[in-house]
Amino acid sequence: MASSGSNFKFPNRGPSVIHHNQNSNDFDSEAGSVEFTSYTVQIPLTPDNQPMEIAMERSASQRVEDQYASSSLFTGGYNCVTRAHLKQKVIDSEAANTHPQITGLKGSPCAVPGCDSRCLTDERGLDIVPCECDFKICRDCYRDAIKTGDGICPGCKEPYKEAELSEYQQSQPLPLPPALAAAGVGMSKMERRLSMMKSKSMSRSRSKSMVRSHSGEFDHTKWLFETKGSYGYGNAMWPKDGESGSDDGIAGDPKVFRDKQWRPLTRKLNVSAAVLSPYRLLVFVRLAVLCLFLHWRITNPNEDAVWLWLMSVICEIWFAFSWLLDQLPKLCPVNRFADIDVLREKFETPNPSNPSGKSDLPGIDIFVSTADPEKEPPLVTANTILSILAADYPVEKLACYVSDDGGALLTFEAMAEAASFANLWVPFCRKHNIEPRNPETYFNMNRDPYKNKVRPDFVRDRRRVKREYDEFKVRINGLPDSIRRRSDAYNTREEIKAMKHRRENGNDELDETIKIPKATWMADGTHWPGTWTVPAQEHSRGDHASIIQVMVKPPSDEPLKGTETDSNSMDLTEVDIRLPMLVYVSREKRPGYDHNKKAGAMNALVRASAIMSNGPFILNLDCDHYIYNSQAMREGMCFMMDRGGDRICYVQFPQRFEGIDPSDRYANHNTVFFDVNMRALDGLQGPVYVGTGCLFRRTALYGFDPPRIKEQNGCCDCFFARRKKAASVASAPDVASLESKSEMGDSDDEEMNIALIPKKFGNSSLLVDSIRVAEFQGRPLADHPSVKYGRPPGALTLPRDLLDASTVAEAISVISCWYEDKTEWGQRVGWIYGSVTEDVVTGYRMHNRGWKSIYCVTKRDAFRGTAPINLTDRLHQVLRWATGSVEIFFSRNNALLASSRLKFLQRIAYLNVGIYPFTSLFLIVYCFLPALSLFSGEFIVQSLNVTFLTYLLGITLALIALAVLEIKWSGIELEEWWRNEQFWLIGGTSAHLAAVLQGLLKVIAGIEISFTLTSKSGGDDANDDYADLYIFKWTSLMVPPITIMMVNLIGIAVATCRTIYSDNPEWSKLLGGVFFSFWVLAHLYPFAKGLMGRRGRTPTIVFVWSGLVSITISLLWVAIDSPSNNGDIGGSFQFP
Repeated sequence: MASSGSNFKFPNRGPSVIHHNQNSNDFDSEAGSVEFTSYTVQIPLTPDNQPMEIAMERSASQRVEDQYASSSLFTGGYNCVTRAHLKQKVIDSEAANTHPQITGLKGSPCAVPGCDSRCLTDERGLDIVPCECDFKICRDCYRDAIKTGDGICPGCKEPYKEAELSEYQQSQPLPLPPALAAAGVGMSKMERRLSMMKSKSMSRSRSKSMVRSHSGEFDHTKWLFETKGSYGYGNAMWPKDGESGSDDGIAGDPKVFRDKQWRPLTRKLNVSAAVLSPYRLLVFVRLAVLCLFLHWRITNPNEDAVWLWLMSVICEIWFAFSWLLDQLPKLCPVNRFADIDVLREKFETPNPSNPSGKSDLPGIDIFVSTADPEKEPPLVTANTILSILAADYPVEKLACYVSDDGGALLTFEAMAEAASFANLWVPFCRKHNIEPRNPETYFNMNRDPYKNKVRPDFVRDRRRVKREYDEFKVRINGLPDSIRRRSDAYNTREEIKAMKHRRENGNDELDETIKIPKATWMADGTHWPGTWTVPAQEHSRGDHASIIQVMVKPPSDEPLKGTETDSNSMDLTEVDIRLPMLVYVSREKRPGYDHNKKAGAMNALVRASAIMSNGPFILNLDCDHYIYNSQAMREGMCFMMDRGGDRICYVQFPQRFEGIDPSDRYANHNTVFFDVNMRALDGLQGPVYVGTGCLFRRTALYGFDPPRIKEQNGCCDCFFARRKKAASVASAPDVASLESKSEMGDSDDEEMNIALIPKKFGNSSLLVDSIRVAEFQGRPLADHPSVKYGRPPGALTLPRDLLDASTVAEAISVISCWYEDKTEWGQRVGWIYGSVTEDVVTGYRMHNRGWKSIYCVTKRDAFRGTAPINLTDRLHQVLRWATGSVEIFFSRNNALLASSRLKFLQRIAYLNVGIYPFTSLFLIVYCFLPALSLFSGEFIVQSLNVTFLTYLLGITLALIALAVLEIKWSGIELEEWWRNEQFWLIGGTSAHLAAVLQGLLKVIAGIEISFTLTSKSGGDDANDDYADLYIFKWTSLMVPPITIMMVNLIGIAVATCRTIYSDNPEWSKLLGGVFFSFWVLAHLYPFAKGLMGRRGRTPTIVFVWSGLVSITISLLWVAIDSPSNNGDIGGSFQFP
């Protein structure tokens, strides 16, 4: 080990290793002595975390490897060799290769005789030449010259300078630590293979950074947070004595924040007491009235119809309980605001710690998921990608990963077309400050596009971009036909070759048809490794290899200004034309493996992104949810980077939808949930995760506990064992003693702990090494004494490392179908498996570990998407959500089994998530009670006396007052509240009931659940924006609501006729039954309107069901209670 403060730098890409020691004795002191402490700072092969000593210059070989990795299609998988296929082009469009970051070879031809390849280019589109003589040479020829030509340039016959650097690196006498040696440091890039932990010796060398828990289980939190007074993995600093008054972590340097006043990034504003205090009071008043009413109902039965009274009382008790579960979490609503100007001042303004003013913001990896290009149109996905690439966030800090779970070439080429069009669209948005940055939405806006635009060239630029976008849409729409025609041509060529080969072999018999697989071909004339149009073995939706293609390579560190080449192009001389990195990912799928649908795809992206970019924060979006506010990510980052932000696991944005009918017939906007429930949960432990539009902290997804967590003695502690977690970052002597104990401890225990690392995260050491880097980069700035676990200002201003083939090959490995075997991915790490609603479960697990979440409502909508607006798709969507809730209730994720770290009201909210579908059992009975009352002539009470009416009036008025106050503090409209009430009954009598039955079948009989993927396609009428609203597709979910409507209508008619012709009419019972029947029918009105379709075109099946129900009920009533006293059907009725 070197002396204290000595540094060793390796000129090539391999990471640096800095060894320090501090000792009062010599090296022969006893290993267990407390006076001897040592630590090793390792800089792993991950971006965004390099010390200042690393050389900043990018060598030619590094840039060649970066361009090679970015221009190659990587494939691999189970029992497959990972291969890199260098692509000349990925689409047929001629405009695809105009931007230097876009995938494809755009360099000059190689000057080596006999070589037909091309030179690779740098981030500015210039040829990469390794020699000063400017001799054009491709990557393969350059490697041959280094290996077999003694490093001699074929042009000037002089040695390459980088060969001398390589020799210098090989002559270093200092051996690398085992952990880095196993990761491939010191080897050539192409010789370094997938890093797997195969030996116990390498695992033992890593054990010094691990801490054993008392239970013998590997403790995530201690391993992540108990560092030796260090900022994090890859950055180390010994705090000076007396500089920090806290031992809980790294507090800020007083010199950083002494000069100016510290300003917070966010503000929390409570709802006005003038609104909230009466609201809370009314909740308890209505609760008291409900208790008194239920007590009166129980003590005053209806002796004439006990069965009717008993059913109604049971239902009312459950409704009161369900209302209480829904209402209690709404007692503490809050409003939050983020200050983007302060964020820019702290992270992007020149200061003593960051003289250049480069962005010090952490990186964000954005995940976009798609599965079927037929149901999720590629044009919609492409527009979402374009809005991401044009987002207002530092370009070098963004990386977009698109998960294509279907492995379709159509999605692949649509992405490539989107990357090509981004070359024009993104600079246009930056130059003219365009909002929104989704071209489809922007060009279809009804407002004046020229408002507030003052640049004289805006009209010309907009006209050109609009024309290019129209051509882009035509190319996207023509991709299916283009792929088909190309594949047919290549398949025909292959058949001709096969026939020619047969003739050459002397076999002239053409009786047997030559069977050639109907392959799907890429633009460069190679087989598509994913799903073929005509499925074949290893090329179907459930059986294909892993695929990774870097569509847009990582941008350069410095801004890249454009040029004005001719009078028709845009003037981009003052615009940064760089694009964020864009990566296409299709995980491997094989028969016999459970791929866990969307949750499995998200976990594959988590691992691949950790290897390639390792952004400490992750934003996930559905393919139809685009960025509507280009600064939304900045607002979310304000919460993560503010004081206490290290305890926030995710920032959830509300979902906003487009293309919904103005009346919002089926409550598709869900404003009550997003503006009332979620805002109220923000005042507790945070909102639930709703599947999209969520900014995650990567380490929270890895299953770690938040820092400074404290165990609380809860009521469940006597029933459930508590696990001891680290409460703070340990001090240096504590870790030294722990390391000494590790060295002297039982080797069997040590092996057991280290053996748990692959069980948690898998066998990729690069993935494991990236965890500490992500944790450090995600910390807030240490610019205030109260900021614990902070990082120094300017730590993230260094450039990202370049990609190489071995890094992408490692990413291929971690998305293979076998990687999650015998690990905790999907169990405790990443998105959680086992539920249709994996989003709610994933958020619940984080809250259960003590994390907090934030609800970020921006002034301008952060994201917008589409929602199903026709009745059938809407019911299937609600069915999926409700089924997931039933699964949660019958699983270990039930809030009743939560730890003491989950707050009481937050526990109530999660309990309601699992219980609300069961309300349908009581709701459907209660909807039939008015009709039963009308048929039988009885009512749920003995008589409509003053007491009953008073209670009913009090409960109704309290409900109305609560609704008015909710509207007041949430900002929703009364019509939106009423639509939510209507669809609550529609969904409760249809989808929720089916979800309960399906959930019980799955739990009891093990029958798996299948649901229909929500269609995102348009209607048949292209001239009607709401054509989908009138699409009617029959489903069995409609049977219960139709039956309820018909039974209540018939009951009203029967009871009215009977009362009118009765000798002793009982009008009070009739009015009571009719009132409740109309209450049911009023809630079902949108459902009935949906059955009518467009212009009253009612499907035949509705008339059939209505007729059957009407005839059946009429016959039953006549038989049971005929007009005469005889038992014959029809009685003695005669016409007058």
